[in-house]
Amino acid sequence: MASELMKVAELDLSPSGASEDRAMLIRDQLRDAIVDRRLAPGTKLSEAEVGTLFEVSRTVARSALQMLSFEGLVRTERNRGAFVANPTPGEARQVFDSRRLIEPGIAKAAAERITSADIAAFRLRLSDETRLITERGPSARRAEIHASGDFHLLLAGVAGNAILLRFMEELVARSSLVIALYGRSGASSCGHSDHGHILLALEQRDGDLASRLLLAHIDHIESDLDLRVTTGLPLREALAR
Repeated sequence: MASELMKVAELDLSPSGASEDRAMLIRDQLRDAIVDRRLAPGTKLSEAEVGTLFEVSRTVARSALQMLSFEGLVRTERNRGAFVANPTPGEARQVFDSRRLIEPGIAKAAAERITSADIAAFRLRLSDETRLITERGPSARRAEIHASGDFHLLLAGVAGNAILLRFMEELVARSSLVIALYGRSGASSCGHSDHGHILLALEQRDGDLASRLLLAHIDHIESDLDLRVTTGLPLREALAR
């Protein structure tokens, strides 16, 4: 972590055109701390403290926090500042309830439209998930969550409905946040085999079976969540690990 702070500090001495690069480096470090749950939901992220820790101006720190806000990992409150996003248990359940309403129909449509090229793309995605599950460490877990979400976006793309795909992009992003913050074992590790079964149903063009498997899969992911309140580390300690 110290080396990353040095990288940011060195960039801060470069021309003003590098401000975005500095902000992106800070965003990456904060994102890792959030996804790894070293920074608990609700933690205040002060522009002044972030700027001091990374030896950058408050303007650069603000830009990094805004990037995280656009990604849904940070929420900003007027006259209060920025905080690590803290989806309530009710909001988390609404995300998965929404997926239960939308994804079965997507699975049925995908089963009707799927091609051999689509199947090959799915198999490549599952291969990536398998590799990530065998790896260890926070970076592997983050990539695992991302790969799991990509499977569902690929499914929505095969269904051929651009509007539903946009809905799914938002739902997958929100799901990934909830899983990263509250998942006990990780998104793909608990649902990877589910993905394989869903793909087999799609290959058989059995939309009803794929739909039922997707519902069970969503239940599986949600049951892995621990939505109890947790206590994280102060900002300085979280970034020092």
